[in-house]
Amino acid sequence: MRASENEPRVAFVGQSTFKVCNSNDTILSTVLGSCVAACIHDPRRRIGGMNHFLLPSDVNGGGENSRYGVNLMEQLINELLKLGAAKTSMVAKVFGGANVAVGGSTVGARNGEFVKAFLECEGIQCMAASLGGERARRIRFWPASGRASQLLLNPADVGNEIAPVRPIIASDTSSVEPEIWD
Repeated sequence: MRASENEPRVAFVGQSTFKVCNSNDTILSTVLGSCVAACIHDPRRRIGGMNHFLLPSDVNGGGENSRYGVNLMEQLINELLKLGAAKTSMVAKVFGGANVAVGGSTVGARNGEFVKAFLECEGIQCMAASLGGERARRIRFWPASGRASQLLLNPADVGNEIAPVRPIIASDTSSVEPEIWD
């Protein structure tokens, strides 16, 4: 909900979902731990979208399920194409895949490897990636412009009101803006 017409609309992208948009006044937002979000944008047509997946694929072949990256990536790309995006113009920024689980789970790393391989296979250039680490992230994506920002979170803040921490941006995230909150 917006306080005024001048403020952007913020649409939350929850686990196992995706959203696409071509509006200049909309921001897509999510919070990630070991999950991954792909933010895909067609700069020529000013259309973009974000997904949020939990696992790369179903190793048991259980069919289509929205929690799997293999399905959500296809759904996101197909919806962008329906809005008029051209696959040859699409670029991506990817986030998440942190090792936040106790017990040495590798699901975050597998999610990160999957999304990079998927984009390469589809011929979509990955412009920026912030994958791995041990901290959750709050991601904001402006689908019409392709702008993205991330805020790294303290472990105690996940699931609670989000308190800012000093963002740490890896060298391969030059087109990702750190969020600075007052």
